[in-house]
Amino acid sequence: MFNKISKVITLFILICSFLFILICSFLFIDSKVVFAQERVFLDLSLEYLDSYELTTQDFKNTKVGGLSGITYDQQNNIFYVISDDRSRLSPARFYTLKMDLKNDKINNISIEDVTLLKNSQGELYANDTIDPEAIALSPRNSVFISSEGISHLGVAPFINEYDLQGNLLSEVPIPKRYIYDEEENKGIQDNLGFESLTIKANGTMAQDPFRLFTGTELALTQDFDEDIPETVLRSRLMHYVVNPFGQPVLISENLYPVDQPDFGVIYNGLNELYALPEEGYLLSLERTFGLRGFGAKISQIVMGNATDIYAEKSLAGNIDNINLIKKQLVLNLKDLKINFDNLEGLTFGPRLPDGSQSLILVSDNNFKYSTEKTEFLLFKVLQNTERNN
Repeated sequence: MFNKISKVITLFILICSFLFILICSFLFIDSKVVFAQERVFLDLSLEYLDSYELTTQDFKNTKVGGLSGITYDQQNNIFYVISDDRSRLSPARFYTLKMDLKNDKINNISIEDVTLLKNSQGELYANDTIDPEAIALSPRNSVFISSEGISHLGVAPFINEYDLQGNLLSEVPIPKRYIYDEEENKGIQDNLGFESLTIKANGTMAQDPFRLFTGTELALTQDFDEDIPETVLRSRLMHYVVNPFGQPVLISENLYPVDQPDFGVIYNGLNELYALPEEGYLLSLERTFGLRGFGAKISQIVMGNATDIYAEKSLAGNIDNINLIKKQLVLNLKDLKINFDNLEGLTFGPRLPDGSQSLILVSDNNFKYSTEKTEFLLFKVLQNTERNN
């Protein structure tokens, strides 16, 4: 008798559990549908305020230039900027900058320090063993730096964590499909790798998990079909979770649609990402160069409903079944009617006198001191509480 009652109770519990899971599944699906329909862009705009040219060419026996990424340390009110020198002119390095803002103007920028990067053997990077492009400050008082590699030399791309003295702390695992292999026709194309990098930290403690985002400048080799030129615009964007223990985990990979270039553009691509304070929103920076000089566009992107393309071996074919990352233009810098050069870095900076958020762009002068500038552009972020499509 007891066994029969026990079996009935067990069956009843199983049925209840099944119904509970089924109901939750319907609720989850329904919530996802609502989320997909209601996910909209922030009402965000940028007001141009000022520019500043950094003319310093030498600092502590290094050549100052090639500044292609920037990140802000709010607690210490300093910036870190990465040079994209491949250890050719000076060892791979990042600089510490102080920026004096007064009355919505950049009064002065001074170089405070330079930090030389060291590899896993504790040695400075040799010539052409690194191509650093982006830098992001982490909540554990370290910096993550991306190198897009040098494909034709067999130098693999990487994303590494360094302490503020330049010592290597950890390595982010990179999927094999990003490693260039000419025979297998796969991997990052030369000079089109991890130009972008940003960190989103929600925790309050240094040991709390945080997220890291990066994307390729343009399509991977296997994602590009020479007979369909627009496939080169299919950039892959990766989303990692970085935990206090174990390796960072890649939790999603999505298709970022780079803008179709205007007539006369020779180079274009995704150059920077910045994670906004609002959950699920990022800014992207796309840079162009062509017959009409440099161009740049800042867009707002939403990844929430984008298809995870982790299992897609190639994006060179039909992608109608893939939901792209949603993108909305915030500012085309050409509309400002100002002169600017090769803009590659983007970050939020300190609060302005009226309490609004500042945004800083930096240009990479490619070490062409006579023709290109190392320039910083200052913007005010204007954001309404309302959201629109």
